[in-house]
Amino acid sequence: MKNAWAVPGYAEVRELGSGASGRVVLAVHEATGTAVAVKYLSDRLREDPAFIGEFRAEARLLGGLESPYVVRLYEYVEAPGGAAIVMELIDGISLQALLKEAGQTDPEAALVVLKGSLLGLAHAHRAGVVHRDYKPANVLVAADGSSRLVDFGIAARRGTTPGVAGTPAYMAPEQWQGRPASPAADVYAATATFFECLTGRKPYAGENFAELAVQHIEAPVPETEAPETVRPLIRRGLAKAPEQRPENAEAFVAELEDVALAAYGPEWEERGQRKLAALAALLPLLFPSAGASAAGTTAVATTTLAPPPRSWLPDRRGAVAAGVALVLGAMIVFSAQAVGEQRGGASALSAFATTSAAPGGGFPSPVVTASASPSASASASASASASASPSASASPSPSPSASPGASATPTATPTTTTAPPTTAPTTSRPPSPRPTVVVGAIRVDLRQVDFTTGEAAISIDAKGTAPVSVTVEWFNSNQSGVLGTADGRAETLTYQPGSGAVVRRHVFSGQGCYWGVRVTTKPAAGNGSQTDQVWLTRCMIR
Repeated sequence: MKNAWAVPGYAEVRELGSGASGRVVLAVHEATGTAVAVKYLSDRLREDPAFIGEFRAEARLLGGLESPYVVRLYEYVEAPGGAAIVMELIDGISLQALLKEAGQTDPEAALVVLKGSLLGLAHAHRAGVVHRDYKPANVLVAADGSSRLVDFGIAARRGTTPGVAGTPAYMAPEQWQGRPASPAADVYAATATFFECLTGRKPYAGENFAELAVQHIEAPVPETEAPETVRPLIRRGLAKAPEQRPENAEAFVAELEDVALAAYGPEWEERGQRKLAALAALLPLLFPSAGASAAGTTAVATTTLAPPPRSWLPDRRGAVAAGVALVLGAMIVFSAQAVGEQRGGASALSAFATTSAAPGGGFPSPVVTASASPSASASASASASASASPSASASPSPSPSASPGASATPTATPTTTTAPPTTAPTTSRPPSPRPTVVVGAIRVDLRQVDFTTGEAAISIDAKGTAPVSVTVEWFNSNQSGVLGTADGRAETLTYQPGSGAVVRRHVFSGQGCYWGVRVTTKPAAGNGSQTDQVWLTRCMIR
């Protein structure tokens, strides 16, 4: 049912999805013509003081995240008539929908989808935020095959004990046991999703929550069901003890790149992204840009545990029994999405009911307002916990994350592989090798420092002994995704492999609403030139 209240200044085009927590609509900002997604919180939840308090707290928690891999949020508006989130409109479909159609992916495509979503998660971990609900429904695949993790609806601060919540098929052992939130639990869930991409099924197939809890806590890691080349990632990521897993998403990405390069060579990511794009192309009607009729849900896709019948408890001994008793001494309440797969295009359309971080450099800390006017609201990030979707695909949104150059899945860091042994040993001393270098990937993150100055953080994954020539170009534009006019002279510098990130500042002279940067290396990086844009504070939607 359509809400009576609407965010002032936005013209609704059509509904994208609806459910227990509210509805999501495609709308246009009347002053600028910018297409956006607006999530309206249901009246029932808005009248619950505890829920609205968590809603605001989530906005403050996530508002500090600044990453090109997180969907941009324009406004959080709370008024006497309703509450809503105005966010970037992204064109993409959920990994859950893709797997439902394709069954599974090949290893290169699975590695790409895992890496892309991990990059956004890594930024959250650096900010001390734990996602707690990584799953295929919360990974968005864009038309170009890029991917990112979305929906921070039940995120928590690292080290806090927010209670047992998540989606059972992907919950780490310590998450079942109600232990403090940690990045290692997100690594576990990401690996479970990776396993599902590779095999077409979840790591454990318990028929009820008691069985699932026991399997996640004590069953062997099913690594042998995955291709041999990627088993080290499965074995590490699904380890029962948190300390045996990579400590956070950033560490997991580093391990992933080493494994991928050794197994599939320097072009693995480009091939994997093409394969993902081909799979996504099989589902054109699920993309919001296709104009499909509204379907799907914004229902809370999490598990909440409260006291259950004791008969649910399995007969187990020792520490496992104690852990299971803690988890299953509860009654489980599910949303439709947590219980099973969504039908048809539901998962894709629900991808817009998301929470997200504020964009880099542009937004102030979130402030909740009771004004009915968008101009009185502050940028923030908040959600009723339905799926969301940032992507690197072209979008009508003005977000820098939608820039074609700001790929969500940069190529892998090359690693040194051992050469095959010679058949006959030689006593002569080999000649000294010439200095060589291979550039695996460039990553660039541009932010606004003040009204005239931008700062680009440049990471270069390079292996070898020779230096790398790096060219940095600055641009000024009035259009998202278009670099526009060169602003000042390009800068060329020399980078020595292993010397860490490079930070460059530039004073812009142009008057456009977008600053841009392009970074090119010689020799060329595996992911080519990389670009990023930042939308200026003075130009933001109010």
